[in-house]
Amino acid sequence: MSSVFDFELKHEPQSTKAVLLFHGMTGSPFELTKYAKNLHKQGFDVYGYCLPGHGDHPQNIYTVAWEDWINFSNQKYNNLRGQYDEFFLGGLCLGAVISLNLAQQHNDVTGIISLSTTLFLDGWTIPWFNFLFPLGLHTILRYYYTFPEREPYGIKNEIVRRKIANLMTRNTVAMDNYPMSCIYELLELSKNTRANIKKVTAPILLIHSQEDDLTSIKSAKFVYKNISSENKELVTLNNSYHLVLYDNEKELVFRKSAEFLNSLSKQKQEVSA
Repeated sequence: MSSVFDFELKHEPQSTKAVLLFHGMTGSPFELTKYAKNLHKQGFDVYGYCLPGHGDHPQNIYTVAWEDWINFSNQKYNNLRGQYDEFFLGGLCLGAVISLNLAQQHNDVTGIISLSTTLFLDGWTIPWFNFLFPLGLHTILRYYYTFPEREPYGIKNEIVRRKIANLMTRNTVAMDNYPMSCIYELLELSKNTRANIKKVTAPILLIHSQEDDLTSIKSAKFVYKNISSENKELVTLNNSYHLVLYDNEKELVFRKSAEFLNSLSKQKQEVSA
């Protein structure tokens, strides 16, 4: 089933290189549109689709499992991969974890862009009572409780934060809370991804904020330290929170992403020359 938030940015004639992007937890591809358009200008076809339980009917998130996200993403990958010589994965938050998980299953991934990778929920806005999470996460209680999205909404820039807060209250592009059931599935996916992290061999660019309010830089450092990729880079941001595509250093994120993709594409051209 398609969503109004899905996008497919293609060139005519079709490019030989593409990027498949995945959005964050309780979000939608809408949060990736500016980023996707920037990558499209670099000559890449870019795709983004609503993950199961997200988008037009957010109440469905209460019935989704992490395997549904991976099966859906695998289907999109398999449908698109054969059309391109070079195929990249990228994502924000949950989307970054999905990208890593897919790269563990497919050895033909050209490269990965992992933004605000959420392998651990240990950011500075996570409630002090998070040690009680297991009590709710592993019982039926997880279907009845939510954590409200609140200040700072993943944004350090106050002007942008107010705009994001307004969108949240209108509930048009993202949910204004984190259902505990969704958090449970994210943590289960993250646990599976951590256990198999050495299977990742593709070149990777990790971008993470030192002040990420949802997930500390521990997640990005874990990936950087434990993957098998020889070509890897970790870019640390010092003036942003979780939503790095919208915050004070978004231009740096856009630029580093384009440089990473183009460097790998140029390498492939040199090898084949």
